[in-house]
Amino acid sequence: MIDSYAGLDDCGVAVAAARAGADVVRALHGRPLARIDKGAGDFATAADVEAERAIVEVLRAARPEDSVLGEEGGRQGAARAARQWLVDPLCGTLNYAVGTLVVAVNVALRDGAAAVADPFTGEVFFTDGASAWVRGEETDALLVPTSETRLVEVNLDPPFPGAPGFRAVELLAGARFVERFRPRVVSSTLALAWVATGQRAAYVTDGGDLSGSVHFAAGVALCRAAGCVVTGIDGAPLAPAGRGLVVAADRETHGLLMSMIRG
Repeated sequence: MIDSYAGLDDCGVAVAAARAGADVVRALHGRPLARIDKGAGDFATAADVEAERAIVEVLRAARPEDSVLGEEGGRQGAARAARQWLVDPLCGTLNYAVGTLVVAVNVALRDGAAAVADPFTGEVFFTDGASAWVRGEETDALLVPTSETRLVEVNLDPPFPGAPGFRAVELLAGARFVERFRPRVVSSTLALAWVATGQRAAYVTDGGDLSGSVHFAAGVALCRAAGCVVTGIDGAPLAPAGRGLVVAADRETHGLLMSMIRG
């Protein structure tokens, strides 16, 4: 298996790993799957576990000296490894469990290459840390964000750690928001890739420290490389002391959203 990844750069490894996970997610879709309760209404399925196993197999074969932090399996590999991969094998598990085909497979090298795979369209969005592309069946296309759609993805999943100061759901009811934007809620970080492609103008989520999250790392890396504006909900760069996430296609859109959030 190692030979099959020989010569791949980190970007190629991220794409191969994300595709391996996406293959599992697609193959298991529609089958009865055991659920693993995580508490507070959250759960994983056998597809989450099997997809993560497939991703880790690629990463361990291609980069045996690196460590892996997976949503389901936790930390694997050398504790003092200089490099770490962040893996969310199935973002949108609830969507997946009820048959909604809006999910993402996220693989990111911390502060490096990353890939987001859509198991059902076959698209892989990826970055080498400097530029971002989407790979279809035959060609790669450079990602060019734009706010022309005026569609803003908002994550409304509880808990709401910003309350009462900020709740994303309240943003949607504001007159200024309604005048300028239209909300969408897909409950998957696939929406971050859509900001990078220009299918969405922005993405907003409350939450705690998302700077090193397995859920968001790949999408954030993709958006940064595509030229999007990426901050916490306080407008500051993502950092352990920060909270939440605002990703916008351009500075004007980001500025408008920040003025609404602060208001």
